[in-house]
Amino acid sequence: MPLSTNQVPHLQTALTGPLLELEEHLLNHQADIECWFRKQFKETPAPFYASVDLRNAGYKLAPVDTNLFPAGFNNLHTDLRPLAIQAAQSAVTQACPIADGVLLIPENHTRNQFYLENLAVLQEILIAAGYEVHIGSLNPEITERTEIELPSGKTLVLRPLEKQDDRVGVDDFFPCAVLLNNDLSSGRPEILENIDQTLLPPLDLGWADRFKTEHFDHYKNVSNEFSKMVDIDPWLINPMSMQCGPVDFKEREGLECLAGAVNTVLQETQRYYDQHDIACKPFAIVKSDSGTYGMAIMSVDTPEDVLNLNRKQRNKMSSAKEGLVAKQMLVQEGVYTHETINDAVAEPVVYMIHNQVVGGFYRVHTGKTATDNLNSPGMHFESLSFATSCVMPDQTQAPDASPNRFYAYGVVARLALLAAAREIADAKREATDEKKAAS
Repeated sequence: MPLSTNQVPHLQTALTGPLLELEEHLLNHQADIECWFRKQFKETPAPFYASVDLRNAGYKLAPVDTNLFPAGFNNLHTDLRPLAIQAAQSAVTQACPIADGVLLIPENHTRNQFYLENLAVLQEILIAAGYEVHIGSLNPEITERTEIELPSGKTLVLRPLEKQDDRVGVDDFFPCAVLLNNDLSSGRPEILENIDQTLLPPLDLGWADRFKTEHFDHYKNVSNEFSKMVDIDPWLINPMSMQCGPVDFKEREGLECLAGAVNTVLQETQRYYDQHDIACKPFAIVKSDSGTYGMAIMSVDTPEDVLNLNRKQRNKMSSAKEGLVAKQMLVQEGVYTHETINDAVAEPVVYMIHNQVVGGFYRVHTGKTATDNLNSPGMHFESLSFATSCVMPDQTQAPDASPNRFYAYGVVARLALLAAAREIADAKREATDEKKAAS
């Protein structure tokens, strides 16, 4: 059952002092915050869409992953649909003002029903925004018009993606705007190179080129700027991150370097815990520096946890999406999730289109603990109908009241969105410089 609009999951910790202080600062600086965001996104336009995984430890609220190819639109509460439609209109207009249609390029999944339901909802949002929308598949198995019936009763129509001159499309549909819902883990498709259309996001932001470390470097800068403005300790919203690699888990190469990075993160986290009187044990998250779907990720308490992995664990850490091998690793400060729904650990996921928060949900896992990665088999989702509360705090209520906590989620998620916007701007500048150098 979805959560009601005024229900907020239980925060199982007494260590709420710093977080209450953070939420109070956000409430007191709401006008300054919204003005700052408007200015930042005017200077650096937001991505077409993004989702951000947050962790709420009670003493710290921080993003742990930012996905530029979100695949959970089917998990958003239907009450939020008008927000998404309006934001999609704005996003398409900014990217391609003359567009009357959108070509949607999905992942190659044809049997993953959850992903396909997401695709169907995304298509519905774009159609409701006033655009003709068709799906062009990169999957070599899709060689002709293919209809897929979904459990929800919806029907998806996939067509093989084709290229004519410098444009891609399906049949006679070759619109200005091409929206990627494929994270390009397997590489940059040749058919999408040098097309004369607006590709959202750019190819350079696929996992063939992107590193999470770069994103969190941008996020560190964004959180420092923001924290100075609202007068908070940036540690409250920023997880320390370090890159390490190359690492070959199967051959045990680079594990000493990885263990050293884990040790640094644990020691630095302990220093902050001592500073803030937090009686928790530090832990670190080791994960692939590129890729999604919760693969190649583990939680560790000591550097020895990395050195003493058995063969099964090393094989798991080597495996990335599309059968690729994870080599560059990210070591990140572990952030506890002390929120629970029906005694199961939960973490909020916030969805944005353009620079607008359009909803979110809780990822819940009955078989995991407060230090585990919840993006794993066995998880389920609880919809959140926070169509107003994520963008409309209530100054008359306590800082940790439902609308105010959801507002805090929206603020931190938009900080990660701004970091992603700066990533995209950097990628575009680098691509422009490369073209100039080549010519």
